[in-house]
Amino acid sequence: MKKTIFVILAVFAATLAHAQQPFQEGTTIANLGIGVGTNLGGLGNARPAVSIAVDHGFWDVGGPGVISLGGYVGNTGYKYNGSGNTSKWNYVVIGVRGAYHYNGFSSIPELDVYGGLMLAYNIASYSYEGGGTPVSNNYGSGLGLTAFVGGRYFFSENFGVFAELGYGVSALNVGVTYKF
Repeated sequence: MKKTIFVILAVFAATLAHAQQPFQEGTTIANLGIGVGTNLGGLGNARPAVSIAVDHGFWDVGGPGVISLGGYVGNTGYKYNGSGNTSKWNYVVIGVRGAYHYNGFSSIPELDVYGGLMLAYNIASYSYEGGGTPVSNNYGSGLGLTAFVGGRYFFSENFGVFAELGYGVSALNVGVTYKF
């Protein structure tokens, strides 16, 4: 009986080890995140920062790594009410990104550690109502190049969690990740 249990556990462990693949050429991963802290300003009540990022492995660089290209979309905003007036800020960040994924952790194949650059356009809008003429404009919109670092840990073949530091709609994004 002990031998049978050992064989079953060994087969299960081998299946898990085989099922977990590091980020590689042809891999596509999507992140859905919530922002903690922000790089974008505003007063009053903040709306949670939410973001979606997708990375696809395009080039195996011959060592323990893969280069990915992908996209990013994030949104956050603020609202301030005071003395009969309301001010609102809304930020949408849309970008393309490239990253290097280090997959040399053979003892932890569930881990994807990466860093890269993002070229993004920040669409900033502002509106004011009350106490006079309503105002609205796109003050602060612009193009920018930023850096990021992150990590993903997969609990199964397809599902995991991630954390990412860098510029987007927040300084730190955390959330769930899905591998296609």
